[in-house]
Parts: sequence; structure tokens; C-alpha cells
Amino acid sequence: MPGQRPERADAARNRGAVLRAAEQLLAEGGGDHVSLDRVAALAGVGKGTVFRRFGSRAGLLQALLEERSSALRAAIADGPPPLGPGAPAPERMLAFLDRLGAIAEGNAALLSAHDAACADERYDDPSYRLWHGHLAALFADERPDLDAAFLAHTLLAVFDGALIRHITPPGDPRRFTRSVQRTAMALLGRDDFSPGV
Repeated sequence: MPGQRPERADAARNRGAVLRAAEQLLAEGGGDHVSLDRVAALAGVGKGTVFRRFGSRAGLLQALLEERSSALRAAIADGPPPLGPGAPAPERMLAFLDRLGAIAEGNAALLSAHDAACADERYDDPSYRLWHGHLAALFADERPDLDAAFLAHTLLAVFDGALIRHITPPGDPRRFTRSVQRTAMALLGRDDFSPGV
């Protein structure tokens, strides 16, 4: 951001330690296991440091999700097609859902914890706003006759950690993503695209 001072080295280290601690606690016990006290203790910083940086448990989980999706954000804006600009809307949508699905499949516990902690602000979450805006633009480009904003919300509603864990068998880790891609193509009225995952 213009005018924003670079992060101090010690602050960056603390931020990284806090995010890694939150990640470890999620892996060990799910979202209920993540508290500011536990995260601070595991990261080796004071609870005040965590609170000042992230504001709340919800803020911490938002930051962790943002970190997981930062490469996707960059690829959408400036990457090569089909994920980046330049490809037809259906191809961009398939590529985007492939990457978002991979994030969701690899971070189901984080999604569940994030949704529980941020339920009241879900639609204002920075990651959600980015994903929704991108999908809505692609829907509008391909099907201007439909309610693109509603369709984007509809598709993102299935990105639920519990659902992902429930429908993903051990031998088919990409089932969720393929199913979401097929749903998106059906919403576009396209049957000539095959999910490539």
C-alpha cells in the first residue's frame, strides 16, 4: 500500500510465529482448540501482542486464510491465463475453482473455524469479497442474463469445511473440487467443459 511503512523484522517474525502456532493448534484440535491465550503461549509472545496485531480470534483466522490465498489473489490479478486475465470466462472459472478448491481441501479445519468465528462478518471478510467479486465478474461476463452476484454467493456457500471432509473419500482427494467445477459449468449452461482435476 502506498505510504504504508514496511513491517519491522521482529514484528514480521512475531506475525509468522503466531500464524504458525494457530495453524498447529488447528491441526491438533480443530477450531475449538484455537484461542488467543494458547496461540500466544505456543508462539512465545504475549497475548497483548496477538491482540494488538489481529484484534480477535476471528481476526487471527482471517489473517491465516488471507495468507493461504495470497498467491491465488496475485495469480487472478496478474498471472498467466487461464487463471489470470486473457482466457474465456468458463476457463478462468474452472482454473480459479481448481485453485480455490485445493486451498479448501487442504485447509478444511481452517475453513470450519473461520466460518464459526466470522459468521456475522462472513460477507465482509477480505478473502470472501475477493472470491465473490471474481466469480461474480466471470458469471456476468458469460451470462449477463443471470444474477451474477447471487450465483457467486451460491457457489461459495458450498465451501464449507465440514462438507468438504464429509464428501471427500481417502482415495479421491479432489472430489469436492471436481463437483464444484461441474456445478459452476451447469450454472453457466455449459456442458462442453470437463474439469481437469
